[in-house]
Amino acid sequence: MIDIIERIPINKGWSSDKKYCVTDPCGKKYLVRITPHSVNARHEELFLIQKELEKLGVPMCAPVQFGLCDEGSYILQSWIDGEDFEDCMVRLTQSEKYAYGLEAGHILKKIHTIPAPSDQTPWHIRFNAKIDRKIKLYNDCPIKFTGAESCLRYIEKNRHLLNGRPQTFQHGDYHTGNMMLQNGRITIIDFDRYDFGDPWEEFNRIVWCAQCSAHFASGMVDGYFAGEVPDTFWNLLALYICSNTLSSVHWAVPFGDEQVSVMLNQANDVLKWYDGMKTVIPLWYIH
Repeated sequence: MIDIIERIPINKGWSSDKKYCVTDPCGKKYLVRITPHSVNARHEELFLIQKELEKLGVPMCAPVQFGLCDEGSYILQSWIDGEDFEDCMVRLTQSEKYAYGLEAGHILKKIHTIPAPSDQTPWHIRFNAKIDRKIKLYNDCPIKFTGAESCLRYIEKNRHLLNGRPQTFQHGDYHTGNMMLQNGRITIIDFDRYDFGDPWEEFNRIVWCAQCSAHFASGMVDGYFAGEVPDTFWNLLALYICSNTLSSVHWAVPFGDEQVSVMLNQANDVLKWYDGMKTVIPLWYIH
């Protein structure tokens, strides 16, 4: 790794990675992510993919160096002197939020141009197994939410939509919380949850965007599809959001009552947006 004269921990996010802002002898700042040995099997793969994303012009913390250290493996990246995008939302107009949503949609489209490995298991097999796990998690969880039955019914009625879906690289956690604003432009951060799968599944985190701003979320969809949103997208998005919603409360339990309340409120919002799963175009979408 480069010579470091200062290392400041970054205590944000849900990742098991250790993150630091480090400074070299010339005063240049970098971001270092250190992944523990127990979970670093894909860290080098991520570094190489980030190199490809950089070539595509994806605005991000540019990958500089990959290596091993006592604590695990590390990726050294360029430092972003920007502001958390969610913090900027309060001072943006609705039209500005929509414009940034368009930008986020265009960026996501670029991210999805990287194909999945050729030996990837077909999507319908992978995601049906994931659905089954999430239904079990919901059934085993002592905390239930009103309307879950409508999510379960929608899932069972629409599993066939998974058949034949393409697979690409996925950021894995694409929403406003993993965006920064630098010089008036969006920069994408935190690719550590990356995966390969149906590119449209990536929109399952749009619930967080919609809760921040319906205009931003609408712009993101319109930007991705250049304004021509296929009907099938809405049907699949509802399926992916139902699946996520079912397992969200179970996920939140170890983090305490406050986080459980956040997920219960989000489940309530989802069911309102979809009118108890009677419609597939959510109420937040601005035509």
